Amino acid sequence: MSRILIAEDEARIASFVEKGLRRSGYVTRVVADGVAAYEHARGRDFDLLILDLGLPGHDGLTVLRKLRKARVSLPVVILTARDSVSDIVAGLESGADDYMVKPFAFDELLARVRLRLRREEPPENFLLRVGDLLLDLRTRRAQAGERVADLSAREFALAEILMRNPDRVLSREQLLSQVWGFDYDPGSNIVDVYIRYLRRKIGAERVQTVRGVGYRLRA
Repeated sequence: MSRILIAEDEARIASFVEKGLRRSGYVTRVVADGVAAYEHARGRDFDLLILDLGLPGHDGLTVLRKLRKARVSLPVVILTARDSVSDIVAGLESGADDYMVKPFAFDELLARVRLRLRREEPPENFLLRVGDLLLDLRTRRAQAGERVADLSAREFALAEILMRNPDRVLSREQLLSQVWGFDYDPGSNIVDVYIRYLRRKIGAERVQTVRGVGYRLRA
């Protein structure tokens, strides 16, 4: 599952972008200043950075230039209210892969994110395999033995997390935060509901319940 760092100091916009990306199956992290943005992006734990230019601490251009000087090749999509030609040129010449101006349509941002991630991802990484269970990251399609099933966005995100951690017990809280985001009620049974949906499509015996703890995918 792709991990996206969102560097945005306006809480309303950060929350809007984060919720949309999580609904689309991505793991996200939000930071609100340029120093934190640089440190997290330099750590190479993320697959893409959405970067506001008007950040406190270091502004977005400073963050971008420092990353490129440090030879960090992380794809960067600038998302900013600065719409002059000189700002756009400065952003692209500093090493940004794309530039979007606020206000923006989330669907367009999502399309640009997918494009940048697709260019960075080697072809062999489009398939996850655990035993005879296959997950196609491009089509959200799972193949369990002879059975082929199309997964919803949530089912897909859940399947991907489980398949990237075979035989590892994942708590309901871990699954809830990574698939639905931290704004969901930790007492919700939504994880259990979607585990049932997923079992119907890939086989009930593949996802084991560890009573009182969570779930694991049998390797």
